[in-house]
Amino acid sequence: MIREVTVKPMLGYLMLLVELLLLVVIGYSFYHDAAAHDASFGVVAGLLLIVVWIFILPGFMVVNPNESRVLVLFGNYKGTVKEFGFYWVNPFNTKKMVSLRARNLNGGQLKVNDKLGNPIEIAAVVVWQVHDTAKAAFEVNDYNQFVVIQSEAAVRHLANTYPYDNLENEFVEGHPEEITLRGGGEIVNEMLEKELNERLHRAGILVSEARISHLAYAPEIAGAMLQRQQATAVVAARRQIVEGAVGMVEMALDRLSQKKVVDLDEERKAAMVSNLLVVLCGEKSVSPVVNAGTLHQ
Repeated sequence: MIREVTVKPMLGYLMLLVELLLLVVIGYSFYHDAAAHDASFGVVAGLLLIVVWIFILPGFMVVNPNESRVLVLFGNYKGTVKEFGFYWVNPFNTKKMVSLRARNLNGGQLKVNDKLGNPIEIAAVVVWQVHDTAKAAFEVNDYNQFVVIQSEAAVRHLANTYPYDNLENEFVEGHPEEITLRGGGEIVNEMLEKELNERLHRAGILVSEARISHLAYAPEIAGAMLQRQQATAVVAARRQIVEGAVGMVEMALDRLSQKKVVDLDEERKAAMVSNLLVVLCGEKSVSPVVNAGTLHQ
C-alpha cells in the first residue's frame, strides 16, 4: 500500500527569473548574429537555449488553497504538494490535482426493504473530503465514483439492518427499546457515518458528517402503514386511560375504607368499580343520576 509523503518543491520564482534571462539571452543571440551577418554560432546557441527554455516551462505549477498535486515520475510516486503556492518541479513529473475541499454528496432516493421486509424510501447526505491523496490517486480507479457507489451501498445496508419503526413494542412496558430508522436519530446517523468511514478508508476519504435526508414508506404501503400507526396510537392512548382509571378506582376504594365513609361488601365494590371505570374510560361525558332512595333502591 502506498503511503502519502508530503513534499515542498522549489519555489517557482527563481526558475521564472531564469526563464526571463533565457529570453533575453536568446533575443541577444539572434540580434547579435543578424548585426554581424554571421548566422552560424549565434543561431545554434539560440536554438539550444530555446530548447532549454521549453524544457523548463512545463515544470511550473500553482497549488491553490485546499488543493494538492500528486507528483509521479516515470511511474514512481514522489510525494504530494499540499501547501499552496507557486512551485517548480521536474518537468518529467506528472502533476495530478486532488482537491482537499469538503464536498457534499446528496444521495438519491433508494427503494429498499427494512429489517422487517417493509419497502421504504431512504436517502442520505454525506459530507466528505480527501484525507490521504496517495490512496485516493492510486488505490481506486476513480475516488469520486467510489464515494457515490459505496455511500449507496452503506445506506442500503443501514436500511436492511434496522426496522423503519417498531410499533408493536413501542408502548409495551418492560420491553427493551429497539433502534429504528425513524426514532434512532443521531444514533442512526453516527452508525451510518462510521460505516462510511470504514468503507471509504481504503480510498483515503474521510467522512465528517452523514445524515438521513429522506425516510418514508414506499407509496404502495404508505396508506396501510398510516392506518396501522393511527390504530397503534389509539390502542396506546386507551391503555394509558385504563391504567389511570384503575389507579383512581383503587385510590378511591382505599380512601373510603381508611376514612370509613361507607362499608361496602364485595358486590357493592364490584358495582362501584364498574361504574367508575365506565365514567373514567368513556369517550363522552356521563349524565349523573341522583339516587334519592336508599342504597339498595
